[in-house]
Amino acid sequence: MEQMNTDGLKDELMMSNSEFRDLAREHSRYEARLGELAALSHPNDAEVTEELTLKKKKLAVKDQMYAIMQHHQNAAATH
Repeated sequence: MEQMNTDGLKDELMMSNSEFRDLAREHSRYEARLGELAALSHPNDAEVTEELTLKKKKLAVKDQMYAIMQHHQNAAATH
């Protein structure tokens, strides 16, 4: 997907698709927490595990968002 087109599609889905909006919020929460964990100079084992888990969850959410975007584009192309 082209960057300009992608940004517009994300904006449109943020306004019109509650599932996409919820996923975007979840992605932002993961990103914020990962930033907090990255700022730790000496993370403990639990924090290292949390960071790895959050990275996986963040990627899964991003994949779900991308799938919604693809579905939306495919639906728009067939109309």
